[in-house]
Amino acid sequence: MSCFPPSKRGQDVMEGGGRSKEVVGKRGGFMDEHEKQRQLSKLLVNVNIEKSLGPVKMLMSPENTVCDLIKASIEIYVKEKRRPLLDGTDPRCFELHYSQFSLQRLKPDEKLMNLGSRNFFLCLKSAVTASSSDQAKDS
Repeated sequence: MSCFPPSKRGQDVMEGGGRSKEVVGKRGGFMDEHEKQRQLSKLLVNVNIEKSLGPVKMLMSPENTVCDLIKASIEIYVKEKRRPLLDGTDPRCFELHYSQFSLQRLKPDEKLMNLGSRNFFLCLKSAVTASSSDQAKDS
């Protein structure tokens, strides 16, 4: 049973529900960008670890940094006993990239809400520097 009278119900459906598509803030007015960001409490983040078969999925706060994400993804990978085993678990030995094809690494102090992506690639620092130096020699 609906809260609206039959005539009002049909009219809302035909008109798209009036303000139903618009986001209303706590005070009854429209939300600005700051209020929208405050409401965002968790982000679903996927991190593909080098040579791993599938991504590590986790919920992270948008206020967390890239360094926090690296640490959490390594902890989950080790806890789930995924293969291949990691050579080391020190988060300082890893770099986070937007993809495995991106040479640009993300800054460790960057906040997750500022990155614009929720899918990342994690690899050892030495592997990236070695592969980039090999590419430079081939050129």
